[in-house]
Amino acid sequence: MNNKSIFTFKNIFKWIASILAVLIGIFLFIFVYYAFSAPAVSQENLQSGGSSTIVDSSGKTIASLGDNKRNYATIDKIPQTMQDAVVSIEDKNFYNEPLGVDPIRIAKSAFNNVTRGTLQGGSTLTQQLIKLTVFSTDTKDQTFKRKMQEAWLAMRVSQKFSKQQILEFYINKVYLNNGIYGMETGAKYYYGKTLKQLTLPEMALLAGLPNAPSNYDPYTHPTESKQRRDLVIRSMYDNNKITKAQAEEAINTPISTGLQPYKKVSNSNNNKRIISDPYIKEAITEVKKKGFDPYRDNLKITVNMDYDAQKKLYNIVNSSNYVQFPDSKMQVGASIVNPNNGKVVAMVGGRNLGDIQFGLNRAVQTGRSNGSTMKPILDYAPAIEYLNWSTFHQVDDSEYTYPGTDIQLKDWDEQYEGEMSMRKALVNSRNVPAIRTLAAVGFTQAKTFAKKLGITIGSDEGLSAGIGSKVSSLQGASAYAAFSNGGTYYKPYYVSKIETADGLVHNYSKSGTEAMKDSTAYMITDMLKGVPSSYATYANISGLHQAGKTGTTNYSSEAIATNAALSGTAMDSWYNGYTKNYSMSVWTGYDSPNESGISSTYQSIAGKIYKAEMSYLANQTNSNPNWKKPSSVVSAMIKTSSTTTPVVASPSSSSSSYTRELFVKGHAPYNPYKDSDYSTSSASSSSTNQVTTSRPSSSSSESNDQQNDTTSDSNTTTGTGSNNDNSTNSNSTTTDNNSTTNNNSNTGSTDSNGGTTSNNNNGGTSTGNNSNTGGGTTTGDSNGGGTSTGGTGNTGSTTNSGASTNGSSTTE
Repeated sequence: MNNKSIFTFKNIFKWIASILAVLIGIFLFIFVYYAFSAPAVSQENLQSGGSSTIVDSSGKTIASLGDNKRNYATIDKIPQTMQDAVVSIEDKNFYNEPLGVDPIRIAKSAFNNVTRGTLQGGSTLTQQLIKLTVFSTDTKDQTFKRKMQEAWLAMRVSQKFSKQQILEFYINKVYLNNGIYGMETGAKYYYGKTLKQLTLPEMALLAGLPNAPSNYDPYTHPTESKQRRDLVIRSMYDNNKITKAQAEEAINTPISTGLQPYKKVSNSNNNKRIISDPYIKEAITEVKKKGFDPYRDNLKITVNMDYDAQKKLYNIVNSSNYVQFPDSKMQVGASIVNPNNGKVVAMVGGRNLGDIQFGLNRAVQTGRSNGSTMKPILDYAPAIEYLNWSTFHQVDDSEYTYPGTDIQLKDWDEQYEGEMSMRKALVNSRNVPAIRTLAAVGFTQAKTFAKKLGITIGSDEGLSAGIGSKVSSLQGASAYAAFSNGGTYYKPYYVSKIETADGLVHNYSKSGTEAMKDSTAYMITDMLKGVPSSYATYANISGLHQAGKTGTTNYSSEAIATNAALSGTAMDSWYNGYTKNYSMSVWTGYDSPNESGISSTYQSIAGKIYKAEMSYLANQTNSNPNWKKPSSVVSAMIKTSSTTTPVVASPSSSSSSYTRELFVKGHAPYNPYKDSDYSTSSASSSSTNQVTTSRPSSSSSESNDQQNDTTSDSNTTTGTGSNNDNSTNSNSTTTDNNSTTNNNSNTGSTDSNGGTTSNNNNGGTSTGNNSNTGGGTTTGDSNGGGTSTGGTGNTGSTTNSGASTNGSSTTE
C-alpha cells in the first residue's frame, strides 16, 4: 500500500516537473525569439538625450524636443551623494544585479501584473535606461514582447558596460521637465550650480524628478515636489547612505531654498522651432493624451502641419511685407484646418513671440468674443436646418426688445431697414434680424446645433450669444470647415503618426460626424460668398471660390468710462473664411484690451491676413474647386419685388428685377422654368447674388487704413495666377484684384450710458446711442477702414432675456 502511494507521488512529481520543464522551454524559446528581434542599442544611443523628433506632413524635420544644450557630466564629475540618491530611489539593488535584471522584483511584479491585469513594474535602473533609449512609456506598448526585449537588452548592456557607466548614461539622459535633460543641466537650470555644488536636498529633488517630471516640478507643484524629494531622502537613509541627522535636516529644508526664479527655455535660435512653436505646443499636449511621453520616449512624431504654410503665416504676422500693423503690441491668433479631415494645417499663436518656448497660444484661447462670425453658426444655419428657411426668407429689421426686459437691440446706425432677405441680413451683418432668427429657431435647439460644430454656448448666456460668444480661432476654423465640406464636423487634430524607437507605428485620423444637412451647408456657403465679393472686399481674392464672414466686438460704456481712448475703437476683430481646401479663422486684438483698442483704420487686418495666407495656399495647391449644388437644394429666379412670398420671375423679365435664391427641396415655390430658360447674361448676373449695401462712397481726403498700408494685389488667382502682396506707405486707395474698394469706417454709439464704438463697413461714420444692459454689447464689421459720415454697418447692443449679456461687448 505504501509502495503504491510512493509510486503515485513520484508519478505526480514527474508530471509536474515535466510540465514545468515544458513551460520553461516554451518561455526560453519565446524569450530567445523576441531577443533576436530586439532593436540594437549602441553606446551612442545610450549617451544621447531622450528627445523626440517632430516632422511635418511632408516629412520635413521641424524640431527635436531635446535640441537645447545639454551639459553632459562624466561619472567622475557626479558626486557620490548624487549617485546614492538616484540608486536609492530607483533601484537600491543596482550594484548587486550582474544581469541587469532583478528576478525577485520581476516575480513580484508578475504576480501583481496577473492580479491587476497590467504589465508594468519590476524594472531595474538598467531596464529604465533601456526604456528611455528605445521604448515608449505608453501603457499600450507595455506588452509581454516588449518586456522580454527590455530584459534581454538590459542583460546585454550589463555585460558590455560597467555599473558606473550605466549610471552615468542614466543620469545624463533623464528628463527633468521645462525642456531640461540630464542632471548637470538640471542643476544649472533649477539652482544655478554644478552637480558638485548642490546640497543634499537639492540633489534629492533632482533624483526624484524623472519619475514624473511635470507632476514633481517645484515651480508648479511645490507640495508634490517636496513629498517626492523627502521620499528620496528617506530612501537614502534606509539604504544607509546618509545619517538620520542629515535626513532630518534635509527634510526640514523648504522646497524653495536655493531654487532659481522660474524662466522659460528658449528655442535656441532654431528658426523652424520658433516659427512652429505654438503648433508644437498643442501637438505635444495631444501626444501626451495618447499615453506617450515625448520627452522620454525617443519618438518620431509626424504632425499635420504644412511647414511652408506655417512659415508663410508666421511671416505675414511678423513683418510689414503683407499687412501694416498699428504697433508691435497688436496680437494675432490664427488657425487653418483641412475641412475634409480635420487636420490642423498651420497655426499662429501671436506676434513678436521671440524664441521663448510654449508661450501663450492665442489661436486656441477662448476668452474673446467671436462677434458676427457666430451668426452663421448659431442663427442662420439652424434656421435652414430646422425651419427650412430659404436664402430669400424675409427677416424683420425693425425695433426689437429682448424678451422679458426693456432692453432694445439696435444696429450700429440706430436705423432699421425693414423687411429683407436672409441673404442680405447675413451678408450685411444686421444684428436685429440675426437675433430674431435665433429666437425663431429656439435658443436651446440652436445651442445643440452649435455643439455639433464643436462650440459650446455657456449656460449663463442668452440670445445675445447669437452675435458673439467665446470662441477660439481653432474652433471657428473647424466649425466653418463643416460648411465647406457639406455638413460634416471633424474635431481638429495635430498628430497623424507616432513611431517609437523600436519600430512600432501608431497612425491617427478622425472620423467626422454629421453636423447638418448638405442643404444647410451649401446654402450658408452660397450666402457667405457675398461677404468677400461685395462687403469685406479687402479679403476678396480674384478668381478664388471662397466664402467668409467678418466679426467685430466693441467696448461697453463702462470700459470707455475708465479709458476714454477706447472710444471709437474695437476690442476684437475677426475674419473667418474658407474654400473647398482650407478653412481659416483669424483674430486680432490686444492682450490688455482695456488699455488699447483697434482703431477703425486697422479693423480690416484680420481679413487681410486671411487674404495673404489664403492666396498663397491657393497658388501652392493649384486647386480651385467650386461647391456643387446638392440635389437637396433647389434654385429659382425670384422677383426682387416679392414680399413675404417668393415669386418666380419670368425669363423675359429684366435681369435687374430678380435674383437667384436657394430653397430646401420640397419648400420651393412652383417654378415652371429652368435656369437655361434665362438668358446667359441674365442668369450670370442673377447668380452672383451680390447684396447691395447702403454704403456711401468715401472721400479721398479722409483717412483710411490704406494711408499706412496701400496694398496692391494684382492678378490674384488660384492655380492660374499669382498673388503679390506689397505693402507701401501711399495714398488711401486699395486695389484688390483689379477692383477698387472704397474704404470707410462706420462709428456707432452703444450702451445705455452713451458709450461710443466704431465699425468699419466700407461706409461712413455715424454716431448714435444703443441701449444695453450692464454695459451691453455692440458689434460692427470691419470692412475697409477709414472714416467718413453716413454709411452702413452692423453694430448693436446685445442683451438676453434674463439680463444675460456677453460681458462687455459683442459683434458687428
